[in-house]
Amino acid sequence: MTSTGGSMTRAESPTGARPERRDVRRFTTAERMVHRATATLMLLCVTTAAFLYVGPLAQLVGQRDLVATVHEWSGILLPVPVLLGLFAPAFRADLRRLNRFAPYDRRWLNAVRRRLTAPSERPAGKFNAGQKLYAGWIAGAVLVMMCTGLLMWFPHLLPAISRTSAIFVHDVLAWAIAVVLAGHIRKAYQDPEARRGMRTGYVAREWAHREHPRWPVEDRPTAERSGPSRM
Repeated sequence: MTSTGGSMTRAESPTGARPERRDVRRFTTAERMVHRATATLMLLCVTTAAFLYVGPLAQLVGQRDLVATVHEWSGILLPVPVLLGLFAPAFRADLRRLNRFAPYDRRWLNAVRRRLTAPSERPAGKFNAGQKLYAGWIAGAVLVMMCTGLLMWFPHLLPAISRTSAIFVHDVLAWAIAVVLAGHIRKAYQDPEARRGMRTGYVAREWAHREHPRWPVEDRPTAERSGPSRM
C-alpha cells in the first residue's frame, strides 16, 4: 500500500523494498531531495563565508575570487530547491503544516520553557513548534541575506541603501544563521530516528506516536480533531 507524503501508514519505499512493519512514511523522495539540496547550498554558503572572512582560513585557501564566486552563486541558488519542491503535493502540504501555528504548539513552547520532558507535555503535529519557528526564521533570514548580498554585488539597485549598511546587516545575520544552524544540527544528532526519517523517508511508528502525537489528526476537520479520535 502506498501512502501520501506525511501520512502515518505503511508504504513502499522508492526502491521497492518494504520498510519495517512498524515504520510509517514521514517524507517523500521529493521532500528529502529538497532538504538535501538546500542543506548543500547552505553549507556552501557558510563554508565559503568562513574562508572569506576568517583571516587564517582565507590565507590557508587563497583563491579569494573563486571562493567569492562560489559563495555568491550558492546564495543566489539557495531558494531554487524550495521553488522546485512546490511542484510536489507532499511538499506543499508540509509547507502548510509549517505555516500553521496551533494551540498545542503554544503548549509545546511553554513545556520547553518550563523544561518539561514528558511527551504528554509536548504535543506536536508532524512538526513541533520549534521546527515551525526554525523554518520560518531561516526562510526570512535567507531572503534578507539574498537581498543584502545583491546590494553588495550591485549597489546601484537601491541607491537609498548604502553598501556599508548592506554589508553590516549581511555580516551580523550571517553570524546569527551560523549559530541557529549549529543548534539545528545539534538537535538532529540528538535524535537518530528523526535523522533516519530524513535519510530514508520512514520513522518508527512508536517514535511518531511519542514525539508527534497530533500528527494523525492535525489535518482533519476541527470537529473531528477535537473528538474521541484524539491520541
